[in-house]
Amino acid sequence: MKQLQSRQNLVVTGLLLSILMASMDNTIVATAMGTIVGDLGGLDKFIWVTSAYMVAEMAGMPIFGKLSDMFGRKRFFMMGLIFFMFGSILCGTAQTIEQLSVYRAIQGIGGGALIPITFTIIIDLFPPGKRGKMSGLFGAVFGLSSIFGPLLGAYITDYISWHWIFYINLPIGVLSLMLIALFYKESHKRKKQKIDWMGSITLVGAIVCLLFALELGGNEYTWDSTVILSLFTGFAILFTMFFITEKSAEDPVISFTMFKDRLFASSTMVGLFYGVSFIVGIVYIPIFIQGVTGGSATNSGLILLPMMLGVVVSSQIGAMAAPKLGFRSVMLIFSVILLIGMYLLSTVSAETSRFVITLYMIIIGLGTGASFSVINMAAIHRFEPESRGSATSTVSFLRQLGMSLGITIYGIIQRSYFLYKTKEISSGNNHLITGGAQNDPRAILSEQARKTMQEPLLDKIIDALAESISYTFTWALIPSVLALFFVFFLTNDRISSDDTQQEN
Repeated sequence: MKQLQSRQNLVVTGLLLSILMASMDNTIVATAMGTIVGDLGGLDKFIWVTSAYMVAEMAGMPIFGKLSDMFGRKRFFMMGLIFFMFGSILCGTAQTIEQLSVYRAIQGIGGGALIPITFTIIIDLFPPGKRGKMSGLFGAVFGLSSIFGPLLGAYITDYISWHWIFYINLPIGVLSLMLIALFYKESHKRKKQKIDWMGSITLVGAIVCLLFALELGGNEYTWDSTVILSLFTGFAILFTMFFITEKSAEDPVISFTMFKDRLFASSTMVGLFYGVSFIVGIVYIPIFIQGVTGGSATNSGLILLPMMLGVVVSSQIGAMAAPKLGFRSVMLIFSVILLIGMYLLSTVSAETSRFVITLYMIIIGLGTGASFSVINMAAIHRFEPESRGSATSTVSFLRQLGMSLGITIYGIIQRSYFLYKTKEISSGNNHLITGGAQNDPRAILSEQARKTMQEPLLDKIIDALAESISYTFTWALIPSVLALFFVFFLTNDRISSDDTQQEN
């Protein structure tokens, strides 16, 4: 018994390391992006470094989840680790921004396997009574990665070299690979299925078209340009083909029959809208603090520290409470907290103090963290082991999709309102606003840009920035309300130690 417990602890350590590595990678890269662009050039193409990873990761999630159900978790988890590490090595050797973008896509393929399969292994590995505690632990890792990623990225970039933000993945990845290879003994209970090639191809194609259209629209191309319209058309055609294919496929990559289960369907929708709400806070709280209250942008991880501590705490509380109270009861509490936090953020202004913003961040973090643990548990609660990989990857995919859509849609809302307000200010005095501040709120985040403006004008620009962010948070109430709405459709199943299901 002790030997089994020891082996499980080593496997969990390996899984935690892989999740920490994958979830921290994006925040590390974002912190170092300015230095990378300064070294490699390609300022007009740096967006592809993030987009390539995101597209590859999202496209890979449902496919690897399905494959893990068919052929086993271990081999595809290890494959994902190897892809991620190989991509990391290539990224560290990149000589151009184009090379780095391609190599990041290879990393993304690995990330698409790691995140959903890791959680599925945990569900397979532990009895129902212990899953809550373990799910909370993994949810906490996501929160911690958002804190330490930017700090580690800034330190490595400043004192070593940006190349090492990728090389640092190697010792972590190798240790994780060794622990899983040596100590994870998976069950051989699998279901023979056919690979849905047409579904996989049309799904990947649809995701690529949609995300590239959203990334490029309004930036490199106008929304009514031929390129953007073609991408949206491609998405519509490929997604329609995917939907038709999956309806008739013998073993679809995303089984629509899973959505017939009320608990699974409502869990995926809650995860989708939680993803939108969470990313709005992650993106615009730091901009508000840096641009309005005058906080430093150097240690961006510290800005979100209160929020991420809230995420870690509620992830643990939610995971431990779900077996006792039920999925719906727990998520009702935390989704109301999220809605309250988002409402409070919608009231911010240039006069709002840093202390008050910190309190709001804590509330948002507390409202969000439970979703990382409870929603994943709820989504796969009623599925047998041979279907859990597909269920977990579908939830992860839709949450990631929500975050991607949130970044784009709310970016458009914030930029448009900020542009509207600054045009009012600069009417007849456009020459006074320099550094692109009338178009991009990030232009006033640096002290150098602020020094180019006269103080009365700077105060007006700061007011405009605060208003635009408050306006954005007001619109972000919509996904928060929708998340709460779909929580009511969750069943109140409880996880019990004897693997029985109870429903109220």
